[in-house]
Amino acid sequence: MSRENTEYGGAGIELVRRLSAEGERVFSTARARDLAVGTGLSESYFRQALHHLARSGWLVRLRKGLYAISPTVPGVTPAHEFEIAMHLVNPAAISHWSALNYHGLTDQVPGRVFVLTTAKASAPRTRAGEVRGAEGGCAVGKTVYRFIQVKRERFFGTEKIWLGDARVTVTDVERALLDGLSMPQHCGDFAEVLTAFEEAADGLNVDRIMDYALRLDQATAKRLGWVLERMRIEPDRLTRLLELPIRGYRTLDPTGPRKGPCNGRWMIQENLPGRIAQ
Repeated sequence: MSRENTEYGGAGIELVRRLSAEGERVFSTARARDLAVGTGLSESYFRQALHHLARSGWLVRLRKGLYAISPTVPGVTPAHEFEIAMHLVNPAAISHWSALNYHGLTDQVPGRVFVLTTAKASAPRTRAGEVRGAEGGCAVGKTVYRFIQVKRERFFGTEKIWLGDARVTVTDVERALLDGLSMPQHCGDFAEVLTAFEEAADGLNVDRIMDYALRLDQATAKRLGWVLERMRIEPDRLTRLLELPIRGYRTLDPTGPRKGPCNGRWMIQENLPGRIAQ
């Protein structure tokens, strides 16, 4: 603790210890106030204590009225980055590259945590009013969170999991793969998404992933049909995707150039590097 905290530093540390003992790794100002009773922190010093605890590295401010115990505090199990994501925006589901990594479908470790939400995410701001992080993301400590906003009807395909004693939401295997087909830039790249499909092949719920695709959009459904056919899924099972009407060809990799042979069966332009004419 720095010298500016000496007036109530011991009480502040006691508050952090109480929060940890109660399993409150991520907590609101109101919850901290409840636990501050009996620590020696008066109401007039309470908010100043939180401020100085954050400046001293004992706490991490997530947003107004919300804090997490710092992972540098000795003897405290820090909040998992997925657990923190659940508190940054509501609703929230770990998604895209982060979900693929969680499900063991990629060996690549994302440089940020991807979060699916229907809400407009509010990134934490500095005292100067500048947003920490960039491009729809925010930084909490050394972790950058990237929020992917979707319409309410497209927030589905999630499951609850346990990380230690923390309950978090993550997109399931099928939804994570589909998000890769529609937004490969948030999953490494399209080649990484195709590799993820190969990894998921044995346990993939084909009916579920087709149901999901038909709830999303035509382009994603056609890309899925193209991928499943090459995974040697029986043609009869792909009828729903094949017969889905679509106007015009869509690129297989939505982030790639509009070049390459056109597959009239799936209305897909195969713009993969090996298929593009030099």
